[in-house]
Amino acid sequence: MTSRFLSLLCAVALMGCAAGGSTSSSNTGAGSTDTNVNAKGGTATTLTNIEQYRPTFPAAPSASAPAAAPVAPTRHIRNEVTVLMDSVAQVQKNIRYASGYRILAYTGIERKAAMDLRNAIIQRLPEEKDYLTYKQPTYQLKIGDFFTRVEAQAALSKIQDLLPRAMLVQETINIPK
Repeated sequence: MTSRFLSLLCAVALMGCAAGGSTSSSNTGAGSTDTNVNAKGGTATTLTNIEQYRPTFPAAPSASAPAAAPVAPTRHIRNEVTVLMDSVAQVQKNIRYASGYRILAYTGIERKAAMDLRNAIIQRLPEEKDYLTYKQPTYQLKIGDFFTRVEAQAALSKIQDLLPRAMLVQETINIPK
């Protein structure tokens, strides 16, 4: 309520200032100066015409003028780009490892339990590679080479009922060729 009252009060004050402080301007042409005269007859400021400083542009060609012929390129770089792209592709073929995710399915000391779990996982996820490592005295079974956590989580959800304690681990993965 008070904000409406204040905004109304400000609007009335501004209209009163605009009506009370009338100025007149005399304009005598393109190269003239403008002088503001206040209500009491005194001169306040003198403004100079700045037309000479404004940029000018040539007129646009008319529609009946003939269209300019397209300019043929003189320096072709397609071959250079192709050579560079081939060299980048060759370097990237040599990259075998990347940062990614794997599913840690089993950690324990029983080899038979690890092998049974491995066979059950292979039946559910036949397209994923498994990694069984032995570091005395424990076996670790990791599944897959996933670039993103989302991919790894999707695969983990397929085997979640088989492995309720399985978790995602961030590792260096093999890039499939």
